Amino acid sequence: MHDPLPLRAGLCGIGLEAYWEQFSGLRARLEGYVARVADRLTQPGVSVVDLGLIDTPERSQEAGHRCRREDIDVLFLYLTTYALSNTVLPIVQRAGVPVVVLNLQPQAAMDYEAFNRLRDRTEMTGEWLAFCSACPAPEIANVMMRAGIPFHCVTGCLEDEATWLEIGEWVAAARVRTSLASTRMGLMGHVYSGMLDIMTDVTQISIAFGTHAEILEVDELGALAASIDEASVAARAEEFHSVFDVQADCLRDELQRAARTSLALDEFTERNRLGALAYYYKGSGNPANEDTMSSIILGTSLLTARHVPVAGEYEVKNVLAMKILDILGAGGSFTEYYAIDFNDDLVLMGHDGPGHIGIAEGKTKVRPLQVYHGKVGRGLSVEMSVKHGPVTLLSVAEDASRRFKFVVAEGESVPGPILEIGNTNSRYRFPLGAKGFINAWNPAGPAHHCAVGVGHCASTLEKAAALIGVGFTRIC
Repeated sequence: MHDPLPLRAGLCGIGLEAYWEQFSGLRARLEGYVARVADRLTQPGVSVVDLGLIDTPERSQEAGHRCRREDIDVLFLYLTTYALSNTVLPIVQRAGVPVVVLNLQPQAAMDYEAFNRLRDRTEMTGEWLAFCSACPAPEIANVMMRAGIPFHCVTGCLEDEATWLEIGEWVAAARVRTSLASTRMGLMGHVYSGMLDIMTDVTQISIAFGTHAEILEVDELGALAASIDEASVAARAEEFHSVFDVQADCLRDELQRAARTSLALDEFTERNRLGALAYYYKGSGNPANEDTMSSIILGTSLLTARHVPVAGEYEVKNVLAMKILDILGAGGSFTEYYAIDFNDDLVLMGHDGPGHIGIAEGKTKVRPLQVYHGKVGRGLSVEMSVKHGPVTLLSVAEDASRRFKFVVAEGESVPGPILEIGNTNSRYRFPLGAKGFINAWNPAGPAHHCAVGVGHCASTLEKAAALIGVGFTRIC
């Protein structure tokens, strides 16, 4: 609902001042390379803070202070030629943000014959130094390791698209880290009793991811629902028919009940400036709250498709997983094992409650349920499958030392029969086969829920885990 802050990416080229007088044109050439990198890094949602070509410790200190003033989120350190490590250390120390070292040659290789035809040895050395980006990498890595400063390296060519695909993943990973740190995550109600796997320390969530947790009351949502006028309810109920495939057995009263709660959810989300929401509440003994919580699914599905992922059962870690996939443009829908189809060698996965209608195969159906299994009440629910094609599963899990980690698998959503029970559910095929996937996924220690998104993004998720400082386990 609220636009995320743009990623502020710092960029500096690193060189050696002593070269400029010795080798005519070298500095201007390298500055041109830095400008090219700045141009490629600039994209929607990314603001580049171009620090230029840094060639002395003093300029490095000045650039480090500018990094603080400009509030950068990530620093791209471009090795243009040999540079002293004492030119690098001040800026990375003062910036205090994740560092991605760009070891980029201007071309895949030097033209040896043309180079060796040069008659001026000084000119030859200047030409070589323009290709010398790899030279300082070990020295800089050694000093940063000894200083306890994490860094990540991209090695390739300046105009190579595969290299820029990798850099793009680092940019996307940095956006995940920054977006999570500016997200207000609403927690409404309480955890589903007995699910020990999903319980977590919310303080540790804020420490690890920077995400703000806002504790909210179901009563606030119920009060908002009671204030919605009938004309607005009728308009939202009509909107349901355009957004969803509303089945003929859905009663008008149930559609209006869901519409009222949907409108209240929009107001609730806006009022509390939410970027994500985890909820669960029985409402037993309180008719108003039970009415609100049993009519929430259509509204939470709409929110999820509008970049405010909503997870039922108070699944705090999984709403983070959904948010991460949403930031990457992959969607992020709530899911869990439903069954295994050994005949077709695939896993059926889905969940009751909200679904990400933006990544559905076709229009999401709305069906009435006379009982919400394991929960209080009855009402309308959504039924959808994730778009056929490549998918990524993500679980934000905790290990035995209570550290967070990403558990990731890539697979494929495939067509075929599903369970038409008014829940989200899909058929997934994995490279390991159904049995192999189950036997590899479970020992990694995920909760029984995970998030599913479209496309394959395990490589970017691995980079996001590295920038955030959490563990990473890839299953397939």
